[in-house]
Amino acid sequence: MTATEHAVELVHAAARAAADKLATDILAFDVSEQLAITDAFLLASGANDRQVKAIVDEVEDKLREIGAKPIRREGERDARWVLIDYGEIVVHVQHSEERQFYALERLWRDCPIIELPAEVHGPASAGG
Repeated sequence: MTATEHAVELVHAAARAAADKLATDILAFDVSEQLAITDAFLLASGANDRQVKAIVDEVEDKLREIGAKPIRREGERDARWVLIDYGEIVVHVQHSEERQFYALERLWRDCPIIELPAEVHGPASAGG
């Protein structure tokens, strides 16, 4: 089983939105084989709490424009690691320090990478 076409479309839209707010280290995994609850994870980093909030707001706005509403949102008050659950995809926006510490990409490294649009591949963080 692989991520649905709709899940990949949501990942692409979320990745573009994150890139618009200068998120770094944007990466997507197809986790459909490992998890029954979602098809894909999108990871993105922000340099500070304000940027994390701006990335989250932009992702939510852009996905709302295409009819996707979050089921659940966690971590927004601290803005260090915000998780936005859309059912088919889960978006993780992390402060760059949390990203380095928790290293979700290591945890999910055996999952297939979802190719992102060329315009999404912005700068990598200094620590990444």
